[in-house]
Amino acid sequence: MDKKLVLYDALLREGPQTQGINLSVKDKLRLAEVLDSLGIHYIEGGWPGANPKDTAFFQEVRSLKLKARLAAFGMTRRVKNKAHEDINLLNLLKAKTPTITVVGKTWDFHVTKALGITLEQNLEIIHDSVKFLKSKVDEVFYDAEHFFDGYAANPEFTFKCLEAVLQAGTDCLVLCDTNGGSLPEDIEAVVTQVRQRFPEAVLGIHCHNDSDMAVANSLAAVEAGAVQIQGCVNGYGERIGNVNLTSLIPTLIFKKKASFVRPVNLKKLTEVSRQVDEILNVTPRPNAPYVGKSAFTHKGGMHISAVRKATSSYEHIDPEMVGNSRTILVSDQSGLSSIFHKSGKQKFKFKDKEAAKAIIENVKKMESEGYQFEGAEASFELLLKKALGQHRNFFDLVSFRVIVENRGDGKLVSEATIKVKVNGVLENTVGEGDGPINALDQALRKALTKFYPSLKEVRLTDFKVRVLDAKEGTAAKVRVLIESRDTKDTWGTVGVSENIIEASWEALVDSIDYKLMKDSGKKSAKRAGR
Repeated sequence: MDKKLVLYDALLREGPQTQGINLSVKDKLRLAEVLDSLGIHYIEGGWPGANPKDTAFFQEVRSLKLKARLAAFGMTRRVKNKAHEDINLLNLLKAKTPTITVVGKTWDFHVTKALGITLEQNLEIIHDSVKFLKSKVDEVFYDAEHFFDGYAANPEFTFKCLEAVLQAGTDCLVLCDTNGGSLPEDIEAVVTQVRQRFPEAVLGIHCHNDSDMAVANSLAAVEAGAVQIQGCVNGYGERIGNVNLTSLIPTLIFKKKASFVRPVNLKKLTEVSRQVDEILNVTPRPNAPYVGKSAFTHKGGMHISAVRKATSSYEHIDPEMVGNSRTILVSDQSGLSSIFHKSGKQKFKFKDKEAAKAIIENVKKMESEGYQFEGAEASFELLLKKALGQHRNFFDLVSFRVIVENRGDGKLVSEATIKVKVNGVLENTVGEGDGPINALDQALRKALTKFYPSLKEVRLTDFKVRVLDAKEGTAAKVRVLIESRDTKDTWGTVGVSENIIEASWEALVDSIDYKLMKDSGKKSAKRAGR
């Protein structure tokens, strides 16, 4: 591509429009820094005056040293107002951003039905608004709302709208697929028409993802001449969301050989994607292209065998190019390649293939009983060590008991009593928690921490329960997956039983066992001088 592209991220405004997402001022400031670290050229901060948080953001963001240009977003003037008196336009100026993006109507249906005004009045509104703002700030972008639906209904009116704002001095015509229902061939054809009608204009594209076409539509628009791309990291936004820049950016770079006005730090893409999810308090989507945990994950034995020989056999790019990593899963779909890959990665040595076959058969048997090692690689590593005689026993369970009590104030309290032996020393401890598993966790830590102080670093970060056969009702077998972390690492463990407490205990013990095994290995390496 000859022209360098411009990335415009609207996450700070579009993100809170996503169901279940709410952002504080601090959240928005942190997101601005994260987006800036990726190399986004324009960061849209929100709608000043629309709510106290957005107004406060524009005041506080001035203290940040962002390389990106900040944009404020708002609507054109009200029909009865003059531009220089309109509160919405004045609030945009109060934000003191170098760039303002103003959205206006271009679909005749919306003009006559939603606004209840004439087409001529709409042309005056959008012209006056852009002209007034352009007289006050460096850059004004015009978001042509519902442009593609408007073009399908009345192409001449949409052209008149674009001509009106161009005459007013807009710096970019951003064509919006607001309803997200267009197809790539339609987008390319319409953008081509706009390009021919206004050859000197700078064009942008803003796609929603209601038909799951936003990435394809944005690519089509760029192919036809759009140079500014508006969207959101991780694709957040109203309804289904906006175009996912996390998917679009690497596709443009790797598939279209595109370059950007501001260089993108592509190796930070996965990190930025996960930082955004963490700030938004959303679990990252594992199957997200490029950045998802499963994006370069291999499970089938045939695939794993081929990837070990040539990664390009089942990967379209090197995962490290976007800051991601390759994962080889072990499951009932696995073959010897999976076992050898895992053992090589974890420095396990097999005497022969028969030992590996015995382990894979055990894995298949356990998965037929309900175990799943895809999200529980710590449990799998422990299984390998036990099978190879390399596992150290850090403690032995004597017994445990859990009771749940309503103490009369309406609040349920769980209490766990645990007896364990550590190097022949009996420990009997009691722990209380919000639930039986929390109580077991507290009691077990209390019993072991005096022997293994590093357990103070461990905390449970996720707890999932899956009913394996709902037909069995309350007697159904369940699978419990626990995610734990310390100051450096995150790991997953699994337990299966008809008794949810037993399944949870199994996963909990594996979590503690893995932490102790990990720390023990580090101490051994340190003593060996490695």
